[in-house]
Amino acid sequence: MKHWILGLFLLTSVSGVWASGPGVHLDAAPVDVSNTASLQRGAKFFVNYCLTCHSAEHARFIRVAQDLGLSTELVEKYLIFTDAKIRDHMKTTMLASDATEWFGSAPPDLTLIARAKGADYLYTYLRSFYLDDTRPFGVNNRVLHNASMPHVLWRLQGWQKPVYKESEEGKHEIEALELVEGSGLLTPEAYDRVVADLVNFMVYLSEPAQLERKKIGIWVLLYLIVLGVLAYLLKKEYWKDVH
Repeated sequence: MKHWILGLFLLTSVSGVWASGPGVHLDAAPVDVSNTASLQRGAKFFVNYCLTCHSAEHARFIRVAQDLGLSTELVEKYLIFTDAKIRDHMKTTMLASDATEWFGSAPPDLTLIARAKGADYLYTYLRSFYLDDTRPFGVNNRVLHNASMPHVLWRLQGWQKPVYKESEEGKHEIEALELVEGSGLLTPEAYDRVVADLVNFMVYLSEPAQLERKKIGIWVLLYLIVLGVLAYLLKKEYWKDVH
């Protein structure tokens, strides 16, 4: 039993290292799935910048509309750019064969990406692209080194270039990322808010019922507390004459 618990602990620890990458600090993502306005903005960014290559095939447009307080007309006008219907799953139109040819492998489905990687990972990843002319798309990423994904948000953020420091072993290591002045449409603060909204939507997408689950959970705990008190009083009543 002790060996099983130790193995589980080690597996969890290693998984966390793999998720964040060696030596990479993950910034805390300002996630708040109760912020409907943020989720609505995140949905807009998601369909404009992510759904082109990635799918969220376990989610439906109709469920997003209901949860985010959007009418069917608004979703069909601003969130659906293909011949998909309101009750269809959120799928990309990119063929897997084309994606494999262009990127080396098909981009992963993003429905559960926030559960798999974590909000902090996604928030830091989307803010960590930098120029690297050795890579196919001219960019690399500090969080996921040699990522095969282009920087799809570059028009908003602009381009970042690495600032290197020399380590004790004589290797050049990236110390920070520096924004190329005038290369983006948004200020760094505004871009961070865009990424926060996008990540917030992906956190919602990974578990649309999480707010409802938490509300029900409170009532379940209260019910168990009351039931526990009644059970204890009943036990005392049954055993009061037993010596």
